[in-house]
Amino acid sequence: MNYFLIGYMGSGKTRRGREMAEELGIRFIDLDTYIEERERSSIFRLFSEKGEEGFRTLESRYLREVCELFDRFVLSTGGGTPCFHGNMEYMNAQGHTIFLNTDARILAERLVHGKWRRPLINELKDEEVHPFVCRHLEERMPFYSLAREEIRESEENIEPNV
Repeated sequence: MNYFLIGYMGSGKTRRGREMAEELGIRFIDLDTYIEERERSSIFRLFSEKGEEGFRTLESRYLREVCELFDRFVLSTGGGTPCFHGNMEYMNAQGHTIFLNTDARILAERLVHGKWRRPLINELKDEEVHPFVCRHLEERMPFYSLAREEIRESEENIEPNV
């Protein structure tokens, strides 16, 4: 079985994906890392050079490549992966999708500290991050809600994202 972790940037997909893969004894793949290795370039640079549309086309191609090359894995996707090129439907057909649904306030707090690594928010002022996250989550929720399973994280049950 293949597992796809989806959710907004900063929701803990990579951390949880590693833990899940270890528990299941299967391969862990971070899609952003996979793309960086295959393209020999950073996500930040790819976004800058190709624009979001160009990057999303690459991302979709590598998502499909991972599914063709590997069997039995946990894949942590980029936050926007489910929202483009029919990727959400594709992932649902290829395995089990899990949406890490994290409070917007928690996401914003996490993202402010590492926004320099995030092409979509790196130029925002700290106080602009939370409103951006709220708007963006609203746009992406129709895609995220197609996941087969949802894990809701709020302040009451959240683990530190380290």
